[in-house]
Amino acid sequence: MASRILVVEDEVAIRDMLCFVLEQHGYESIEAENHEKALEGLKEPYPDLILLDWMFPGGSGIKLLQHLKQDEILRQIPVVMLTARGEEEDKVRGLENGADDYVTKPFSPKVLMARLKAVLRRVNPTSLDDSLEVGPLKLDPVSHRASISDEALSMGPTEFKLLHFFMTHPDRVYSREQLLNNVWGTNVYVEDRTVDVHIRRLRKALLDHEGLVQTVRGAGYRFSTRS
Repeated sequence: MASRILVVEDEVAIRDMLCFVLEQHGYESIEAENHEKALEGLKEPYPDLILLDWMFPGGSGIKLLQHLKQDEILRQIPVVMLTARGEEEDKVRGLENGADDYVTKPFSPKVLMARLKAVLRRVNPTSLDDSLEVGPLKLDPVSHRASISDEALSMGPTEFKLLHFFMTHPDRVYSREQLLNNVWGTNVYVEDRTVDVHIRRLRKALLDHEGLVQTVRGAGYRFSTRS
């Protein structure tokens, strides 16, 4: 599934160029030319990354960053600041307010894409085919096997996909709709509450380690070894 990138940029030519480059590299772009449109783009299904201009009508990059960091789910979305401001103190201000990286205009599309991909790798560093290990829990997506302390786990294909997604995205909160989009796919119609059913089945399959899949009241679910 293509990563969704929210592009917050008020200059039409730059925004069009960014969206074109993103789509050429297999990403899905969402355009926002002002603060109001940016907020509209922060609804489910949430973007996987935000390209954020420093100044735009109705607000600023810093203002939007501060809004993101006050929300349990939105604060987890990585942000790359994109601006003509090159002064060191402005870069520091952006990073201190939660930006993950900073690209100064004018920029090379190749450099921008390299920085964007690097941020996405930091957020989700694991290849889909890599074996995963969290404490005594192991999962091998190639052989489709999961075990705890070398004891094989029995679970259905949906629970396996759900566990794989959780293990590649630890300590992040996901709403039911986000899980549906990432595990079931956007082209499949499934009721939100179906997620709850599969979460219960996954917890049962995890035997005495069901606490790894945690309910975050009012937000969704999180996979974590920390209570």
